[in-house]
Amino acid sequence: MRCERILSHLRLIFPASRLLWAAPCSALGLMLCSAALLSGGQLRWRAGALECCLKSDSDLMRWLDRHQPFAAITLGHVIFALRAEDLQRWHAHERVHVKQFERWGALLLLAYPLASLWAWLKGEDAYLANCFEQEAYRLETTANS
Repeated sequence: MRCERILSHLRLIFPASRLLWAAPCSALGLMLCSAALLSGGQLRWRAGALECCLKSDSDLMRWLDRHQPFAAITLGHVIFALRAEDLQRWHAHERVHVKQFERWGALLLLAYPLASLWAWLKGEDAYLANCFEQEAYRLETTANS
């Protein structure tokens, strides 16, 4: 009886600890969402993450579309995308990154670029050979199967 009670308390603590561990990164993601909302974008809570995207005809979206290399990015429990369709297309992939932030916390902000640097130093593609991206692509494929 006592063990069951302890387990029930642990089930409540662990989800909260994952949120707190990733919170500094989520705070950075909230800044991106603020920009999305100011440009008339959308915001929603889906499957344990806050998803936001820009208004499709905003000046900010058009500028970012020309000047940045990604359609979606995850920071903690926040997934930011240029367009609503990007959120849909990259949902499974970005959810893997949410789980990575839950495991690594703010350390992922250092580990991710170091993984890219390591791949580049080995003569590989800094993005596609990044172990965090490889995990996300592998699990994304599994989730979409």
